[in-house]
Amino acid sequence: MTRNSNPDLLRAAQQQQFLEVIERDEAETRFRQHLALKPLGEELVPLAKAIGRVLSRDVISNVDVPGFDRSRVDGFVVRAADTTGASDDVPCTLRLNPEILTPGVVPQADVAEGTATIVATGGMIPRGADAVVMVEYTEARGHLGQVVTDIYRTVAPSAFIAAAGSDIAQGETILRAGQIVTSREIGCLAAIGLAAVQVWRKPTVAIFSTGDELVAPGELRPLGGVYDSNSAIFAAAIEETGGTPVQLGIARDVESEIAAMLDRALKYDIVLLSGGTSKGAGDLAYHAVSKLTQPGIVVHGVALKPGKPLCLAVTNGKPVVILPGFPTSAIFTFHEFVAPVIRAFAGLPSERPESVKATVAARVASDRGRTEFVMVSLIRGLDGNLVAYPTNKGSGSVTAFGQADGFFIVGSQSETVPEGAEVDVTLIGAHHKLADLVIVGSHCVGLDLLVGRVMSEGFSVRALNVGSNGGLIAAKRGECDIAGIHLMDPATGEYNRPFLTDDLELVPGYLRLQGIVFRPGDARFEGRSAEEAAAAAIADPSCLMRNRNAGCGTRILIDRLLNGSQPPGYANQAKTHNAVAVAIAQGRADWGVAIQTVARQYGLGFLPLQVEHYDFVIPKSRAQRDPVLRFVSLLSDPLVRVALGQLGFELENITTPGRG
Repeated sequence: MTRNSNPDLLRAAQQQQFLEVIERDEAETRFRQHLALKPLGEELVPLAKAIGRVLSRDVISNVDVPGFDRSRVDGFVVRAADTTGASDDVPCTLRLNPEILTPGVVPQADVAEGTATIVATGGMIPRGADAVVMVEYTEARGHLGQVVTDIYRTVAPSAFIAAAGSDIAQGETILRAGQIVTSREIGCLAAIGLAAVQVWRKPTVAIFSTGDELVAPGELRPLGGVYDSNSAIFAAAIEETGGTPVQLGIARDVESEIAAMLDRALKYDIVLLSGGTSKGAGDLAYHAVSKLTQPGIVVHGVALKPGKPLCLAVTNGKPVVILPGFPTSAIFTFHEFVAPVIRAFAGLPSERPESVKATVAARVASDRGRTEFVMVSLIRGLDGNLVAYPTNKGSGSVTAFGQADGFFIVGSQSETVPEGAEVDVTLIGAHHKLADLVIVGSHCVGLDLLVGRVMSEGFSVRALNVGSNGGLIAAKRGECDIAGIHLMDPATGEYNRPFLTDDLELVPGYLRLQGIVFRPGDARFEGRSAEEAAAAAIADPSCLMRNRNAGCGTRILIDRLLNGSQPPGYANQAKTHNAVAVAIAQGRADWGVAIQTVARQYGLGFLPLQVEHYDFVIPKSRAQRDPVLRFVSLLSDPLVRVALGQLGFELENITTPGRG
């Protein structure tokens, strides 16, 4: 027998295929320890190109939406008190003012007692008016040379009025870094006037296949040829995962050609090859990649089926991956090892489920004859089951859909969904994920700051702004992790602590300064104390107030200040500090009570009234959860304390749990 001394043939026959076959978790650890798994950088893109991108910064509104009090229906703006007792049998009759308030028209005349003004949906509410009567419940006619309208319904103050800032308030964080931009977020961004937005740059992923047998799709396939399906599969998967694929083509089984293609590929953020990952005959991709350094190949062979021949390398922080040539193995290992890296580089969250069972937190009324889609936020109760909170922002809101977790359907023959009913919630968006931390209660820009810090550490947060009382109720029912409240006990003046139960604990937050806000230069307020100014306002029938809604912490303070008085405008209630401030800034009201931070935003005068405690109530059953502990620890973080101070809040004397 002739001895074969061909060294190349001998090496091929030995087929030493793998350096080391290791477990999947060990392979992932080795790979990731050499990578900085974070976004690669920012870029500014126009809204038209922002779909599917990931926000790199919080988006804070510089305007109120709506920017003025506006009508939600076609009808007549009135003083609610003028409609008292009106019914089908005994209507009230109001004289019509000559104005017609269509969208874009600024009112020129006040609505005086006994008068009404025609308004279209979206029209601005004039001074003096505090409600809208739907046109369906009116009948206009001539009377003694004038036009009057008969009103057949009694309306309450604020009826059918969308208050300024009720959807988005100036200074409010409406979107947060890490959110994926969909058509819903585009609506929010456009609503506050942005034409472009800062997003994370999409990672570029260079793709090429190796092998003499490969043929590009569309070309004639010779005997023994195989269409290169891997490149097409990877390109689509990269798009789905948040990257930008760059297809370089096919490199033949020539080491110099593969090396040249690899050099081209290394100009991009990630390099993805398929085929030639073994150490057998013709597997030259491995040889090209093996010459990389810092550190070079970190994994070659993983105990997976399919996917054993996987090769993972890193050079100067850049991933270089050789996936198996067989498509099933290739796409399996792509999703296991490569997709998470692309997502991290793109700033993307994990995939989310499509639907869940939940119980409704509050009764939902619906109109028979219409199928209704009720937007909800989802939280997890003490029993581990999901609770659906309807958003209740109305059809005119641009944030109701954008900020919801999902929706459930009320059938056309149903009039109500009772509290506690089980519903199927369809989740919104392919990337939906239930929040790690649920905060319910009073909104504050200081809370926005804290939420942003928690989210920057990888926790997802759902914040529902339902007021202090709503937050306290949610905490008592175990339906939130944290409730932000500022409730004063009218009897003692003490904040928050008197409202606790044995199942709740109080975590001191920070101090806010509440006061009377007014337009600078108003002699009824300038140079006076808050108490003196309130007395002067009460004594002046022309001095119009903008009140806050019953049940909120500020309303308790207001009622204590007024001591039983109900000055003009008392029944005109706003749900936010911003709505009070904008009404005053625009001259539709003359005074109200709000926090100093908001007064500064609108350039209003401010008379200090009382320092209040904005604290955090936590169900004891949730107090040891990791995101809760992290939130609480932020209150003692020096950088956070400085940032809160810059917003006008004070933490100096709020240092130990148990103080309120």
